[in-house]
Amino acid sequence: MMSPEHRREIEAAVAEVEARTSGEIYCVAAEASSDYREVGAAWAAGAALLAPAFLLLAGVHVTAPDLLGGWSAAQAGDAAESAVRSALAGTLMLQGALFVAILVVVSLGPVRRALTPSGLKRHRVRERARQQFAARNLSATRERTGVLIFVSLEEHMAEIIADEGIASRVSPEVWDRAMAALVDGMRRGDPGTGFAQAVRLCGEVLAAHFPVRDDNPDELPNALVELPRG
Repeated sequence: MMSPEHRREIEAAVAEVEARTSGEIYCVAAEASSDYREVGAAWAAGAALLAPAFLLLAGVHVTAPDLLGGWSAAQAGDAAESAVRSALAGTLMLQGALFVAILVVVSLGPVRRALTPSGLKRHRVRERARQQFAARNLSATRERTGVLIFVSLEEHMAEIIADEGIASRVSPEVWDRAMAALVDGMRRGDPGTGFAQAVRLCGEVLAAHFPVRDDNPDELPNALVELPRG
């Protein structure tokens, strides 16, 4: 996901920043935060369910041929029942075929990404970032000054999560410039440089509120962690 040069640049930026602050920065890049497989099923089911309504609105009707002249009432009833069954069977077949066709199309990666609501993407990215914050023990630093910088490359989204020692003294808006650098780097196809810029911007905030002390252990790894698709 990242070139060796970008990995080195990010690690060097973290080391540079942590030399000026008692805060700890931890960097994680995920290929994607979810496979969003349910999106294809949702689009396919919705299209299949709505297809009969659209056909009716378009004026497409299924009718039985007018062959009832001279038939008895019982024969006419049987014919009407058969026509209704035929219409229902045709509708079900149409819905089934439409479901399968749309499911196949939306299962293609680029199509699925385009049709996934941004709100769902944001939720999954935020959820995976929180999972990483917990899994990497960022809340275990001595002064609760860990900061997770998380990017999800496929979604072009990022999250910055600060532990309570920082969050209690710094408003969430201070990370906006770092977030903008992350997102801009991904959109330019240069996520490594964007990541390094974000690390330095976060470092400015940390150095202002949590300056370096004589006893300043490096409590978290500086190297970028790269995750496969969630």
